[in-house]
Amino acid sequence: MQTDSLFYEIFQTDPSIVFELIGNVSARDTTYSFASQEVKQTSFRIDGILVPPIYATDLPVVFVEVQGYKDTKKVLYSSFFSQIFLYLHDYQPVNDWQAILIFTRRSLDPGLPRHYRVFRSSPQFQRIYLDELGESENLSLGLSLLQLIGLRQEVVSEKGRQLIIRARQEVADAEKKRKFIELIETVFVYKFPDLSREEIEAMLGLNELKQTKVYQEAVQEGLEQGLEQGLEQGRAEGKLAAVPLLLKVGLTVEQIAEQLQLDIDAVRKVAQQQS
Repeated sequence: MQTDSLFYEIFQTDPSIVFELIGNVSARDTTYSFASQEVKQTSFRIDGILVPPIYATDLPVVFVEVQGYKDTKKVLYSSFFSQIFLYLHDYQPVNDWQAILIFTRRSLDPGLPRHYRVFRSSPQFQRIYLDELGESENLSLGLSLLQLIGLRQEVVSEKGRQLIIRARQEVADAEKKRKFIELIETVFVYKFPDLSREEIEAMLGLNELKQTKVYQEAVQEGLEQGLEQGLEQGRAEGKLAAVPLLLKVGLTVEQIAEQLQLDIDAVRKVAQQQS
């Protein structure tokens, strides 16, 4: 299972989880945006980069790499540091920088090559091992979600159901609660690619949850926000911004095109990018 894109989807939804991992949480973490950035000189693409707002010159640019499989080519560290320094060369940011390398298991870390030993004790570089975070009951919801990705299939179902119960109890905002539960469901889609969406919902006990009034109201709220975002801009580009959210709440490509009065091919293209 290639987990990189799954981690990056989670970080894009909630960038503050990255700062939880390194034990550096502040209210300003919410100002970061998470994106993929191309390094023009060599066509390298840094899949995970947290960029602070332009006015926050005191906050660092944060580079994130996730490793969920064995580094058979032995290029993990050299590739990561090369991308970072080429980015700094190309974009010349005024901000300082920080790098975080996340392993789903410590056994996947091939060890820091001696060429980069200067970073072994540097505060600019941290390695995180998700299998050593501790018991999920003692972790935040965000860290428990990351830990869920690396769990074995025989134990992950129960942990997933427990995390959904925690989310329902601990997250007050209905829309945030719905998004978090959908991220849990997305993790299971990756971990169980042979199961249908209905089977995964049954595994997690989501069938009953999605029929509750609270969940339906959250879905409706998300739908209205997406429609408002597109309609307020008054342009096709603005309306297309609402498509991913509408897809998540279960609307078909045809329904979205009709509702937003968009060309169906344009909606289908966005849907393909999300899959």
